[in-house]
Amino acid sequence: QVQLVETGGGLAQAGTSLKLSCEGTGRPFRLAAAWFRQAPGKEREFLAGIPRLGGSPNYADSVKGRFAISGDSAGTMLFLHINNVRPEDTALYTCAAVQTMSGQYVYWGQGTQVTVSS
Repeated sequence: QVQLVETGGGLAQAGTSLKLSCEGTGRPFRLAAAWFRQAPGKEREFLAGIPRLGGSPNYADSVKGRFAISGDSAGTMLFLHINNVRPEDTALYTCAAVQTMSGQYVYWGQGTQVTVSS
């Protein structure tokens, strides 16, 4: 059974950089992987995705240029680099893996909380 576990969250000061990691069992990131976040009182937001291992990443316009998604060659690790973190980046960050034909992600992690202080 595929399990995804995120790490790397915590308290960060505005202007610094942060690296989030997601480890998955069963090499789930070979086929489509993504990062989402959900801030209190807001809907879950797509941040960045990789359509398949080695594919070109795509980003939400709101984070383009500041966030970077990457993964290892084995398909077991997924990363999200956040540069110049801002208080509005405060949210629960979740990784997801394996997409259905309709674009829905099948596997989700529990999330890692990022809190940015100004």
